[in-house]
Formats: sequence, C-alpha cells, structure tokens
Amino acid sequence: MSGSKNKDMLIFAVFMAAMLVLPFAVYPVFLMKVLCFALFALAFNLLIGYAGLLSFGHAMFFGFAAYISGYGVKVLGWSPEIGILAGVGAAAVMGFVTGAIAIRRQGIYFAMVTLALSQMVFFFCVQAKFTGGEDGIQAIPRRALFGVIDTKDDLTFFYIVLAIFAVGFLIIYRTIHSPFGQVLKAIRENEQRAISLGYAVDRFKLIAFVISASLAGLAGATKALVFQLASLTDVTWQMSGEVVLMTLVGGMGTVFGPIVGAAVIIWMQSGLAHLGEWVLVIQGLIFVITVLLFRRGIVGEFIAFASRIGTKKADAVPTGHAHPAE
Repeated sequence: MSGSKNKDMLIFAVFMAAMLVLPFAVYPVFLMKVLCFALFALAFNLLIGYAGLLSFGHAMFFGFAAYISGYGVKVLGWSPEIGILAGVGAAAVMGFVTGAIAIRRQGIYFAMVTLALSQMVFFFCVQAKFTGGEDGIQAIPRRALFGVIDTKDDLTFFYIVLAIFAVGFLIIYRTIHSPFGQVLKAIRENEQRAISLGYAVDRFKLIAFVISASLAGLAGATKALVFQLASLTDVTWQMSGEVVLMTLVGGMGTVFGPIVGAAVIIWMQSGLAHLGEWVLVIQGLIFVITVLLFRRGIVGEFIAFASRIGTKKADAVPTGHAHPAE
C-alpha cells in the first residue's frame, strides 16, 4: 500500500509540474475548464467509485454553487474566496439534505431519487429571480483574491485554479486512503457484511455524499468565476450525464481516471466544436465502446495491462534449483 501511495504522489507531482508550464503552450482558459471538470469528476468518482453510489443528480451541486458564487461576487460584492466558500457551503447543505433522503434507497432507486431532486433544483433555478432565469448570471467580475492578487489576467487566475484543484484532489486522496475510505470500500463490496460488523452504513454513506457534493460545489463555483458566467447548463441532467461519462471513460474507482476522462471529453467538445450536435453522437459512441470493450476505462485498462506485464515478468524469473546434498 505504501509503495502504491508513493507512486500516486509521484504521478501527482509530475502532473502538477507539467501544469505549471503548460499554460505557456496551451490556452489557459481551456486548461482551467479541464481542471474544474476534472475536480467535478473526482468528486463524483468518490461517490460511485469508492462508495458504490450512482448519482444522476450531481449537476445540482455543481450548478447551484456556481449561481451562489456568481451572485455573491457580482451583486453582493463578495471577494472570490468568499464567493467560492459560499458556493461550497451551499452545495454541502444541499448535499446533506439530498443525501439524507436518497441514502434510504439503494441501486437504481437511489439514482432516480437524486435525478428527481436535481430536476427540482433545475426548475427552481429557472424560476428564481437571483439566477437570472434563462439568461443566467453574466459578466461576473473577477475581483482581487484576498484583496491583493489580481485575477483579471488569465495566466494568474490559472495558477489560482490549479491550487484549488490541488487542494480538492488531496482532500479526495486523503479520504479514500483513510480508515473512513476503507469502510466505504467495504460498503461498496458487501454492504450487508459491513452492517454485520457494526458499521453505521447510512452515516458513512451520508458523509461521503456530503464530501462529494461539497467538492462538486467547489468545482462549480470556480468554473463560474473562470467563465464569468453561471447558467442553466450547469444544473441540467445532461451535465450530470456528462460527469458520469468522464468518470467511466477515464476509469471509475481509480485515482487519476476522472482527470484523464475530463481532459478527453473537454478536448472533444473544444476540438470538435465545428461538428455541432455531432459531438454528442461521438460522445455517445465513445460511451458505448467504453462500456463494451474498455470497462475499466483508460486508466483502469492501463493499470490492468501493467499488472499483467508485471505478473508475466515475475513468473519468468527463474527460482533456482536446489543442489543435492553432498
């Protein structure tokens, strides 16, 4: 386990080092979008990959946090850090209420409850005055962070977003490698056995749900400030489906899979934008192919392949022959 952790942290360090120089070669706003959605996918993966809970309504946390953050910064004059924290807080409260209702059900029933509650939030956002309805909250200003750091420059703001992503990633990583994370895995594998061992399963699932919702809110609030926009797109059921696709394509239940999946899907949306609605068809085909042929996702299949190679090499090493006693 220790060796695996060291490898993970080494990969993360290399990733962060690469991201420090990448904005000089790639458009910073595109990279910020990838980081926001990667954090969103990581938050979703914490729930489905480690607790075994499939939510079809995670867009409500992502999008509603964006509205709270955008409204606070634009209308109430909050600084970016206060706006982001308010968005995270709103997502956490919403996650607690939603989780308390949804965890009473299992499987597809759990997923349908989250979808229904997400649709309720969507229609609330359509009608509420502070959200701007179909126009959303536009032209959200980028105020100085902590009253000192200018965020109007894309390159400067990129490093702020990268720091937010790093904090979110480390929270998730610490969670899944803690005793709490081990209990979540036990619940995922065999909930009845976890109950028989005396664990308060519902409480563990609720805590995981709130953590996941809070980090999804962190991603949504940050995205609102990146694009200076909070819109209905962020709370639609299609957004919930998109984060499911990112997680499955990258590798559900892996540490870095959601990051890879988010990068692939966002790259497709940007690089194939000239194809219009055909992008959705291509995404659908990728989803079908992933489910049928690469069920572990990109990172999951790579890990499985590396494991098979390592096993073959270990089997090929001669064990030596015992010499007869002289």
